[in-house]
Amino acid sequence: MATERDLDRRPDPDALLALAGREGRGKLKVFLGAAPGVGKTYAMLQGARRLMAGGLDVVIGLVETHGRSETASLLEGQEVLPRRLVEYRGRTIEEFDLDAALARKPALIVVDELAHTNAPESRHPKRWQDVEELLDARIDVWTALNIQHLESLADVVSRVTGVAVRETVPDSVLKNAQDVILVDITPEELIQRLHEGKVYLPQTARRAVQNFFTPGNLTALRELALRRTADRVDDQMVVILRQNAIEGPWETSDYLLVCIGPDDRAEILVRTAGRMATKLNASWVVVHVERPGHEQTDPARLKRIDDALQLAERLGAQSQRLSASDIVGEVLRFARRDNVNQIIVGRSRAGWLRRRLGHSFSDEMVRRASDIAVQVITTPERETPRAALRWTAPKPKGLVPGLIAAFVAVALAVGVGEALSLFIKLSNLSMVFLLAVLGCAVSFGLWSAVAASILSFLAYNFFFIPPIYTFTVASPQELLSLLVFVMVAVFTGTLAGRVHDQAEAVRQRAQHSESLYEFSRKLAGAAKLDDVLWAAAAHLQKVVGGAVAFLIPEEGDLQLRIAWPPDVELNDGEMSAARWAFSKSEIAGWRTDTLPNLAKQFRPLLTPRGAVGVFAFEPMARGGAPTPEFERALTSFLEQTALAVDRSLLIGEAVRAAALEDNEKLRTTLLSSLSHDLRTPLATISGSISTLRQLRDRLSPQKAEELLASAEEETERLTRFIANLLDMSRIESGALKARRDYLDAADCIRNAVERGRKAFGADSIETSLAPDLPSIRGDAQLLEQVLFNLLDNAHKYGGGSKAVVHARREGDQVAITVTDDGPGIKPADLTRVFEKFYRGGKSDGRKAGTGLGLSICKGLIEAMGGTIEAQSPAARRRGTRIVLRFPVAEMRERLPA
Repeated sequence: MATERDLDRRPDPDALLALAGREGRGKLKVFLGAAPGVGKTYAMLQGARRLMAGGLDVVIGLVETHGRSETASLLEGQEVLPRRLVEYRGRTIEEFDLDAALARKPALIVVDELAHTNAPESRHPKRWQDVEELLDARIDVWTALNIQHLESLADVVSRVTGVAVRETVPDSVLKNAQDVILVDITPEELIQRLHEGKVYLPQTARRAVQNFFTPGNLTALRELALRRTADRVDDQMVVILRQNAIEGPWETSDYLLVCIGPDDRAEILVRTAGRMATKLNASWVVVHVERPGHEQTDPARLKRIDDALQLAERLGAQSQRLSASDIVGEVLRFARRDNVNQIIVGRSRAGWLRRRLGHSFSDEMVRRASDIAVQVITTPERETPRAALRWTAPKPKGLVPGLIAAFVAVALAVGVGEALSLFIKLSNLSMVFLLAVLGCAVSFGLWSAVAASILSFLAYNFFFIPPIYTFTVASPQELLSLLVFVMVAVFTGTLAGRVHDQAEAVRQRAQHSESLYEFSRKLAGAAKLDDVLWAAAAHLQKVVGGAVAFLIPEEGDLQLRIAWPPDVELNDGEMSAARWAFSKSEIAGWRTDTLPNLAKQFRPLLTPRGAVGVFAFEPMARGGAPTPEFERALTSFLEQTALAVDRSLLIGEAVRAAALEDNEKLRTTLLSSLSHDLRTPLATISGSISTLRQLRDRLSPQKAEELLASAEEETERLTRFIANLLDMSRIESGALKARRDYLDAADCIRNAVERGRKAFGADSIETSLAPDLPSIRGDAQLLEQVLFNLLDNAHKYGGGSKAVVHARREGDQVAITVTDDGPGIKPADLTRVFEKFYRGGKSDGRKAGTGLGLSICKGLIEAMGGTIEAQSPAARRRGTRIVLRFPVAEMRERLPA
């Protein structure tokens, strides 16, 4: 039994799972340098040449030599893929051909300049995404990268060097690489190479030395590269120790939480936290909290929040959106629930008074987070209009009606006040104007209430405070009343306006919930796949405001199944994006990292079983980012749609599985029947013929006659078996067309009985036919065949007793019965005896037969308009009776019209 010490020394499960996940991908090796010109590409090509000389299949996917003859010479003798030519703004751009590399599929491919931005209309915007697809195809990749292109270090490099870094690579790419080779030379050597023209052309080199390639910049970049490489070596060592269960004091891992807002410092906070998480080897999460009723509507602010959250995910963090009135309290609850031990916030830009009172967000977080460390990050100040930081202007659509309502409400208040002054001597009419303010706040929100407060202040002063019809105030008492009135009006209007805004937010959420419920109800009532997709398309088209389409995998590829409007078509690029979304379970197309220039966005329909389809939509407004409300609504609807589609597919699969199971049973039964009922008569026939051929001179005439009779009997039996198979085939295919002639049932019965006596013996059948048996309609030949099959069945299962045939009239029907005296049929099997290949009795004591006789009888009788049923026991608790019933053909039916 394993001891506790042995259990503690087991390999870390997460480390083993990470190792197993890498086994299904290609291996990535990154040649990391502090700056251009340190020799990354040269070292990479040297290593590739050594592997190629050792027999490895190496291909050069793309290498930029930048005119360096030493680097170009290493390409000689190596296989280089042709570049893809792209026309862009009147010039031709050479790009890496990803499809050619996937088709070639070498063991190792060299792809230079990992941070490169691809030309428009490429499948991926960035080259590192091309490399990810190569790795997914199990192709090993060697690539080169400069330290300034790492996403988390881009802002640091910009501050140190003064040069903005536009092309970045997520830190996760470097983290997931199997090997990182640091290529390094001293700043002096690099500057010397620049002067010698080994990095850039002379004119370009002079500008580079003056701007970027200064000793201070190169030293800083070199330090960043060395530190990042050292951190990676530490990470690799930890992984090896965990995979091999090597003992060591493992400390509890850090977990960082970053709070971001809609201002321009969000990305800086995220990058800073990313660097801290990398140094601490910690997990981290980025959180944005909104107050109910105060959701962001400014497109610029929404875009900043979305960009910051997407950046966090690229850097390896989780992202979370929360909603709460108490933002600090909600962040602390989330942190304590998820075992966060460090919170990172930016220094609040609160006013002087709020900072002195300790009411800024950062101060409040430090004050209330007694058990969690809080780090306040200072960020560079940027010139930003104050209005953009303080408030968000209301939408023009709601502002204009609110202002008009405020003007009308105040005018009515003035009219009411003048009317009341004619009849009643009132000392203070401010309540009338206060009602106008409250009415505007409740009906049109905060900004209408503020406008009504200002207008009420002016109107009350002008019309009702002496001296009237002027904006001056004669009495200090009146001035104080006026000031108190305006303060009360503003406060009450603000509170009522917030209540209105919160009620509007609640109404929108309730409307969304009701819409989701109605949508779920419609999907629940749709069983077929097309019904589900049509219901979803009709609803989602209203949500997105543009064209929608659903693609479902059929015959090994995605096919456009449903679209609204119906004339929606997808071009080759859009189909590529749809296939990518389906295979990778990731969003592609518009505003994504995969084919972002497309007009449509493609979202996979995800279920626990994986992707079951793709939803494509073209948004009505393509200028701004989707709002959080839109994202939540669309995600909810697509989750419901995915579950409904999966349910429909499962129903179809269950039906197909049941049909396959029935077919398998039928096939097994058919093979069993054929193996017995074909082999037995054929063996008898073959044996009789062989005996006659080999011993014909020694056989007596009597013995030879017996062999011929036996062969003839088995031949007739085989003929009946083949005829039964053909009849069943005709019945199931609908090729059997029974005649509906007037016939005498008694004649058909006599003919069938005569045939049965010849086959089973003269004393094997008894008959009892009513003398007044009326005529019926049917096919005489088919009816005789049915009766003979029933007599054959009675002979096999009757226990050697006589079969009895009765025919009589029962009301407006003619009943024909065939009865045997065998052991009978169990009540549960009375309906099963008419199934194909069903035979009663045990498998080891079965009578000869195919199990098709009664099934064929049922098909023929129903084709003639009659019915058939089995009854057991027939008499004295034994026997089986098969009853045929046909409608009586009256005489008037036989007269000509």
